[in-house]
Amino acid sequence: MLDHLIKGATVVDGTGAPARAADVGIRDGRIVRVEPSVAEDSRTTEQAQGLVLAPGFVDPHTHYDAQLFWDPYATPSLNHGVTTVVGGNCGFTLAPLHPARPEDADYTRRMMAKVEGMSLVALEQGAPWSWHSFGEYLDALEGRVAVNAGFMVGHCALRRYVMGADAVGGQPSADQLARMVALAHEAMDAGAWGLSTTQSSTHADGDGEPVASRHARPEELLALARAVGEHEGTQVEAIVAGCLDRFRDDEVELLVELSAAAGRPLNWNVLTVDAAVPERVPRQLLPGERARKAGGRVVALTMPILTPMNMSLGTFCALHLIPGWGEVLGLPVPERVARLRDPAVRAELLRRATSEEAGVFRRLARFDRYVVGDTYSAANAGLTGRVVGDIAAERGQEPFACLVDICANDELRTVLWPMPTDNDPASWALRAETWRHEDVLLGGSDAGAHLDRMCGAPYTTRFLGDCLRGRRLVGLEQAVKMLTDDPARLFGLRDRGRIAEGHHADLVLFDPETVAAGTATLVHDLPGASPRLDSKAIGVRAVWVNGTAVIRDDVVTGAKPGTVLRSGRDTRTVATR
Repeated sequence: MLDHLIKGATVVDGTGAPARAADVGIRDGRIVRVEPSVAEDSRTTEQAQGLVLAPGFVDPHTHYDAQLFWDPYATPSLNHGVTTVVGGNCGFTLAPLHPARPEDADYTRRMMAKVEGMSLVALEQGAPWSWHSFGEYLDALEGRVAVNAGFMVGHCALRRYVMGADAVGGQPSADQLARMVALAHEAMDAGAWGLSTTQSSTHADGDGEPVASRHARPEELLALARAVGEHEGTQVEAIVAGCLDRFRDDEVELLVELSAAAGRPLNWNVLTVDAAVPERVPRQLLPGERARKAGGRVVALTMPILTPMNMSLGTFCALHLIPGWGEVLGLPVPERVARLRDPAVRAELLRRATSEEAGVFRRLARFDRYVVGDTYSAANAGLTGRVVGDIAAERGQEPFACLVDICANDELRTVLWPMPTDNDPASWALRAETWRHEDVLLGGSDAGAHLDRMCGAPYTTRFLGDCLRGRRLVGLEQAVKMLTDDPARLFGLRDRGRIAEGHHADLVLFDPETVAAGTATLVHDLPGASPRLDSKAIGVRAVWVNGTAVIRDDVVTGAKPGTVLRSGRDTRTVATR
């Protein structure tokens, strides 16, 4: 007898094959029947005529490492059909923690709050912090999650464990490097998917200092990469400064060498596609081309949607990452307002924001294209939803000066929404072309991070809706493959990513006429009533993880059938040679 039978669905199996009508039978968490008609008895049955049944989506870049403790459903990703998440990215993980230094947990919480925009209160109240080793961290999640979740081990945590406070600014001795490598081996033995690291100039810890892995020299990085290559089913994930715009020559070589040394795929985040900068895409795909010749593989993650970003001059956001801006925006509010009102200061900030050094953040300098969101003063009544450029024209002001005045009236609490500068037909055509490249993978949501500033988790349903009823840049079958089988193959997931007999029953059932993502709205449902952006899933009828329904019409069922996916056991090696 089957546990569950889904009848009459339009099955899009993840391979890119044409959609077909079929019944799908599930038993013991696996897909056991995929046939035009299944007559076998089943404990439960549902009719799915007119609906699309696809494999559960795989999100290759999230930061759900902490959130899963207070939100085992990884919302809103699960609502939008994501059944497998990859965490531990960008060099940041919550483990290992040195047992003799309890202060390391506090350092880690403050770092995650700063660098990944997580709520410090939620981190303090929502996770148990009961682990020391990486394996103990994985064990703490085992049996309590509704999604499948795999984790890289973060370079910053390895460095901090071995070097203590010297991890920031210091270089390891030969003995310390050996201990770091041994600790990485221990983490991968316990199931870490490999190593993640960052050299990005935007990544600073809670003290405002460059995070630990940014101080690592190439020989340290290569030693850790070689350790990755000694374990089954592992990967490398690396961020360098050039990920934000264009790689330097030495960064290209570093990515190639890391992948070749590990003999494993390396992915980086995130490739920004903009027709106004046509030279960016070929430059950013150069590491993949060179890696093939060196025995490696380098894959760029890119988002298939434009993710709305919530900005503010009052709290940490992407504006702080523009060179020179953090020094001003980090001042106490009264002093910050005074500096921002100074025409000379504004002129210098604008110069820095439009300079070559600002990289991809140059797009944030079009202040005439910002939309005013929530306001908090009588002086700003009626401005919500209006474009700053229009308000500035009415007032006879330069747009940035106008924006500063609006925000100052609210003591810098004003919410701002920058309109994308790359939402033009040429940029979308270039994206569609880029998605077809062998070294490009869809993903990079950052779900679980930057919680009150952006909401990338719904990229799956928004992309599908666009493919079915919007720009239609990709057909349905190919779109589903990009969200399922492609990431599953890159990470070597065993028996996931396709609707096939014998595969795990990770499935999403949606209405092709309505599937979409709702507008991102601010909710206060984190521990300590901290805020985050959420987005409703539209047209998603049901989501199954390992054969158990976890979502019904955008509502969690309460079941927690997810698996903590461990390298080797749940992933196989994806060779690069």
